[in-house]
Amino acid sequence: MAELFLIEGRTNAGKPFRPSDWAERLAGVLSVYRPGYRANGSVGFGQAISGYSPYAQPVVVAGLKCVVIDTRIKVLEPMAWEFICGFARDNDLPMVAACLLEQGYSPSLTTS
Repeated sequence: MAELFLIEGRTNAGKPFRPSDWAERLAGVLSVYRPGYRANGSVGFGQAISGYSPYAQPVVVAGLKCVVIDTRIKVLEPMAWEFICGFARDNDLPMVAACLLEQGYSPSLTTS
């Protein structure tokens, strides 16, 4: 089973993170990292990518925008993992262990 983390859309000081579409933007940047990705570019740059990566999904939890990060991205592309951790750290966003039900879990259906 994969280990999951949530990057919460509220700073450690309790302020909402801006811009309001930050979760979709972050997940969009990470959309290239998916099964079949190879650092040599066989999947990724220059090729059409549709949808978010299964390793970085925007969700809303209890009314708070978040991004679910699957740690399998660390094995797939260590620099992407460093980017994710740096993003959370630099923006003072909590990155907490997540426990989501695997069966029936669909980020697009998780609204609150």
